[in-house]
Amino acid sequence: MFRTLFVVIAAASLLVPHSARGESRLALVIGQSAYRSVPALPNPVRDARAIAQALTDVGFEVTSASDLSEHQIRENIGEFAGKVGTKGPDAVALVFYAGHGVQIDGENYLMPVDVDPKREADVPIQAIRLNDLLNALTSVPNRMRIVLLDACRNDPFPAINKTAGHGLALVDAKISVLGTFVSFSTSPGAEADDGDGANSPYAAALLSALKEKGITIEDALKHVRVAVNKATGGRQTPWDSSSLTENFEFAPLPGAETGTPKQVVAKRTVDEWRRELEGKPVETADEIVVADGTEESYEAFVGLYAQPPFSLQAREWLDRHRRMVAWNKAVITNAAPGFRAFLAQYPDSDLAATARKLEERLRNRPSTAQAVAATVVSAPGAAATPIGAGAAPQVAAAPPNASQPAPTCACSEPPQKKTEPPPKKRAEANRPKRVERAAPWRTPSSSGYYSGGGNSGNNSGYGTGYGRSGY
Repeated sequence: MFRTLFVVIAAASLLVPHSARGESRLALVIGQSAYRSVPALPNPVRDARAIAQALTDVGFEVTSASDLSEHQIRENIGEFAGKVGTKGPDAVALVFYAGHGVQIDGENYLMPVDVDPKREADVPIQAIRLNDLLNALTSVPNRMRIVLLDACRNDPFPAINKTAGHGLALVDAKISVLGTFVSFSTSPGAEADDGDGANSPYAAALLSALKEKGITIEDALKHVRVAVNKATGGRQTPWDSSSLTENFEFAPLPGAETGTPKQVVAKRTVDEWRRELEGKPVETADEIVVADGTEESYEAFVGLYAQPPFSLQAREWLDRHRRMVAWNKAVITNAAPGFRAFLAQYPDSDLAATARKLEERLRNRPSTAQAVAATVVSAPGAAATPIGAGAAPQVAAAPPNASQPAPTCACSEPPQKKTEPPPKKRAEANRPKRVERAAPWRTPSSSGYYSGGGNSGNNSGYGTGYGRSGY
């Protein structure tokens, strides 16, 4: 009897998702449909419900939420990060978000249902930075972070959709925190369909990919790219960026090891891709290129095939990708010449208005040397006046004709003969003196949002951006 029981238990263990036998998997799934200031989105809540069930089936401990306000999203992210932290360094944290998302000044924002921006400057106050989500996930011990965003729909907010760029800005996980995988439902700078069926094209393809056994997350998302591209007639092609150093499978085969090191594969050149694609039917070549999703493969395809609609779609993808890479470079550099260079190359793009605004703001910003000079008084011995709260103490300027540094301490003065003042003078010297204090200058404090345009928070470790972190 005991032997039979052992065999039953052993057989049952093979049916349990591998994550239950060592790897902690946690997921936060958010669907945003009931927007209050713009028309509701039919699919996100349905998408979130279906994805939550699919993730549960492959061993994730899922937290689901829908139609959240800004405060509620922050609260859910914070609680989820805390839960991940309790699982230890081997945890895998996944976030799926479906709803509206926008880019403002090179930053990506997830839009709560209570958002109602009257101007672009309202978005950083009312919405959730993607970097804040990534910061929350990297602030606790875990092995891997996966963020899946079905958030690139058209921008329905009339106060910002004429000037903000389309879709989401590029996020390069390769130069950020290791162990991160980010997927967009369409390529950066493009817009995604909500879908006419029960789920969006991205969610529908993802639901199928989550069930595929024994394939890595990279291969699963390749299948998603091809499926969405076909379902939308080439209008929408998902995109991802990875800094994973280990393999991850949504549905691992029984007995498979988790956390095996990723095999480094050399990136193919354009010439290598030409040799790979040459002679293949255009439909086959197009599918190969869509699955690969690199600039090199698209460039090779465009040079080899001229048949519509594949050639037109590939050229559009390639042009948009290069534009978003150039925009990302300007945002990271965060300097007026960088935005001028972008405008010279893409003067008529949807990001031109933002580039002009940021270039002008940076061009008119005082240099560091000017800011320091403004705080230093010209009269020797006078008290320095700080520019704003928290300013560092300033040192009085040396006399203009001084050729040597002024003494810095009493020990550097030559010895002087001490003379005793007469009694009357001594009494006056000991009398307390009234001290006149200069009132500090009062200047408006910076709002913290984009005092120099976009920032490198999209790429350099997530945490250096402007705006509220909240965590």
